[in-house]
Amino acid sequence: MARPVILTIDDDPDVLRAIERDLRQRYSRTYRILRADSGASALDLLKRLKQRNDSVALLLVDYRMPHMNGIQTLTEAMKLNPDAKRVLLTAYADTEAAIKAINDVQLHHYLLKPWDPPEQQLYPVLDDLLQEWLIRHKPPFEGVRVLGTRWSPKSYEIRDSLARNQVPYQWLDADAAERDTEVARLVESLDPNELKLPLVLFPDGDRLQQPGWQEVAAKLGLRTHAGLEFYDVAIVGGGPAGLAAAVYGASEGLKTLIVEREAPGGQAGLSSKIENYLGFPAGLRGSDLAMRAVTQARRFGVEIISPQQASAIRVDGPYRYLKLSDGTEISSHALILATGVQWRALDVPGIERLQGAGVYYGAGQTEAISCSDENIYIVGGANSAGQAAMFFSKYARQVTMLVRGSSLAASMSAYLIDQIQKTENIRVECHSRVIAVQGDDRLRSVSITCETTGNTDTVPASALFIFIGAEPYTEWLDGVVERDSRGFLLTGPDLMRDGKPPKGWQLERSPSLLETNVPGIFAVGDVRYGSIKRVASGVGEGSVAIQLVHQYLSKV
Repeated sequence: MARPVILTIDDDPDVLRAIERDLRQRYSRTYRILRADSGASALDLLKRLKQRNDSVALLLVDYRMPHMNGIQTLTEAMKLNPDAKRVLLTAYADTEAAIKAINDVQLHHYLLKPWDPPEQQLYPVLDDLLQEWLIRHKPPFEGVRVLGTRWSPKSYEIRDSLARNQVPYQWLDADAAERDTEVARLVESLDPNELKLPLVLFPDGDRLQQPGWQEVAAKLGLRTHAGLEFYDVAIVGGGPAGLAAAVYGASEGLKTLIVEREAPGGQAGLSSKIENYLGFPAGLRGSDLAMRAVTQARRFGVEIISPQQASAIRVDGPYRYLKLSDGTEISSHALILATGVQWRALDVPGIERLQGAGVYYGAGQTEAISCSDENIYIVGGANSAGQAAMFFSKYARQVTMLVRGSSLAASMSAYLIDQIQKTENIRVECHSRVIAVQGDDRLRSVSITCETTGNTDTVPASALFIFIGAEPYTEWLDGVVERDSRGFLLTGPDLMRDGKPPKGWQLERSPSLLETNVPGIFAVGDVRYGSIKRVASGVGEGSVAIQLVHQYLSKV
C-alpha cells in the first residue's frame, strides 16, 4: 500500500530544504515527504496524486508566497483533498492572517518560523494532527480505476473484460459527479483534454484514454504473445473444456499453451451461479470456477495468452500450425479446439446500436449494482437465463423473463424453476418475444409481442439481457476442419460415412472419439457436434482428449 503524503510548500529554497529535512527525520517511515516551491506547482502535484488515488495526510504551507499565498493555495487544495490536515507557516507579523485563515480555510494549526527545535515546536503539533487524520482515514482503493459512463459500450467492454480476467478495479461513473464527491474531485484534477472517456487510470500514474481492451491488457502485463514457437499441445479456447485439457496435459508433462480470445472461463465463467456441478453442494459462481481452474493450470506450467485470437490453421507433416490475429504463428504436435460457442444475436430493430448501452448478451454481472431499483428484462428460458434472473433479482426492483415457449420446463432444470417461482420480484411471461428496442444514447424501452393474443406492448426498460441460445465460432476453420450445417465440429464416429473415414484421411485407423478429420486435431466441449452442453461434460471431454493426444503422439 502506498504511504500517505505529507506535502510542504515554500518558495524559499533554504526554508523548503530545512522543513523537508525535519519532516523526513521524523515521518519518512510512515509517510512520503514531498515538496513544492509554489502554490501552482503544489496544485499540479496534488492533481497528479488525486489521479493516482494517493492519500494526502497533511499540507504544510508557507503564508508569504508570490502569485498565490498560502491561504489561496490551501483554498484550492481543499477542493482536491478536503480531509488533509492544513498547517500554515507564518512569520510573527502574519499571525493575524493565520488566525483569519482558521475561519476561511478551516486551518487546523499555524506555526511560527523558525520552528527550532522541531522536537518542541514542530513534531508535537504534527503528531497530534496526523494521529487524528489516521483515525478518520479510509485507505483508498489501490488498483485500476475506470472513469466512464454507464451507457458507454466502450466503458462496458473494459469493465466486463477486467472482471472476466479477475483484475480488481474500481468503477467511477462520470455521470454521478454531481452526487459523488470523490468522482467530482477526480474530474476536477483532470485537464479537459484528458476527459475522453472511458479513461483508465493505473496505480503507477499512467492512463489510457478511450482504449481498446488489447491496450489495457498490454498495460496490465497480461500475456498476449506466446513465449515459445513450439508446444506439445496447443489449445484454442479457455473455457472449462480447454482448461481441463490444459491441466491434464501439463500435469502429465506436455508443454501446453492456451489461446483465449476474451477471458479464461468461457461462458461458464459468466454464470452467476452453477448449482449442479459435482462436489459443490452450495453451488459456485462461474467466475470462481474459472479463477480456480486458471490458478491450477498455471501451477502446472500452462502458458495462457489472452486476449489473443486464432485466425487460421495449417498442417505440415507432423506439425499443426496456428496463426494468430497479430500475425504470429506457433506450432505444435497436437491441437485441441475448445472454442465453445457465442451468444446468438437477437435480430430486431435497434438492437445492434444499443449493445453495451442497456442491451447485453450474457449475464452482464458488472451491471448488477447499476440495476438497483430498476425494471429489467431477460430474454430466454434456459438455465443461463434462469441463473441470471435469480442473480439480478437481488438488485433490480422487477425482473421479467420473456420466454417464447409455453413454460420453462422444456429447457430449464427443475431446481432453478422452483427458485424462480419462489422469488417475488421475478415475473415469467411465456409466449412472449421482443420485436424492437428503443433509445437514443441508451436503452429506453422494449416492444414485446404476446404470440397468444397478438398484442404488442412497449414498456420502459433500463436493461435487456439476452440468452437465446448460442452458435459456434468456427468460420475461421472453413476448408480445414469439417463442420456440420450449423458450424459445429465433427469428430470421431460422426465423421464416418458408410463406415469409411472422411475424405483425405490417410491413416489406417479411424478418427478417435474426439478427433477431427485432421489427425492430431481434436475438438472438445460445446463447439463439438453432439456434445452435452454442461460444464461437467466439457471438463470430462477435455481430460479424455489428453489421453487421445498421448495415443496420437506415441505414433507420430
